[in-house]
Amino acid sequence: MRLAGYIRVSTGSQLDGFGLEDQERIVRRWTREHGHRLVKLFTEKAVSGTVAGDERPELADALLWVEEKKVHGIVAPNLDRLARELVVQEAALAQCWKHGGRAFMADQGEILPDDPEDPMRIAMRQMLGVFAQLDRGMTVAKLRRGRRIKGEKGEYAYDAPPYGWHAHKKGLTEEEMEQAGRARARQLRDEDELSLREICAVLDAEAIRPKRGERWHPETVRRMLANPTDRPPTLHRRGRSA
Repeated sequence: MRLAGYIRVSTGSQLDGFGLEDQERIVRRWTREHGHRLVKLFTEKAVSGTVAGDERPELADALLWVEEKKVHGIVAPNLDRLARELVVQEAALAQCWKHGGRAFMADQGEILPDDPEDPMRIAMRQMLGVFAQLDRGMTVAKLRRGRRIKGEKGEYAYDAPPYGWHAHKKGLTEEEMEQAGRARARQLRDEDELSLREICAVLDAEAIRPKRGERWHPETVRRMLANPTDRPPTLHRRGRSA
């Protein structure tokens, strides 16, 4: 069976203790031992397990491969890597099953589609998702405490910065290439009146890359354009004060 692998580390990866190399090794070994073929490995870097698939370009691409019949299904190390929040996890599985794909987790084998004759199957899967979400909540609580301590010291204490900026201890620095990408997207929206999908196509064609992944997705563009574009009062350009 041809499978697409999916692995992920979150923005709180220092608390995950489950790096990409370990995940890749587990996925490749499981695929080989069960007689399948890993056609492509999709790697999501520094993306929270609570964000939806349209904000995770690699997961979206993996599911697109299932939809386009390039693969028969997806394989991940476990449900936690697919998504920690139950609703996101269920949505990803539903998308895979909708297009006739199969979902495998290296720690438990195939995740079977819902069966109205077997409600216990659904309940057990969702219970695992609930515990993953609880673990996520505990991780977030630790991160918030860490941010609070950093904030009290006057350090930058937030998550990964939005497209266009680079984070350092004392604040944000403009990323000039990403700022140019933001400006180009606004131009395509305001002057050329292109749709989000059309903007994605132009940005991809012009080799303007998103912060994560290789391709733009409409929701990513929408969120980027919705973010404030004025320079924050504490913002500095690289190499010189604002």
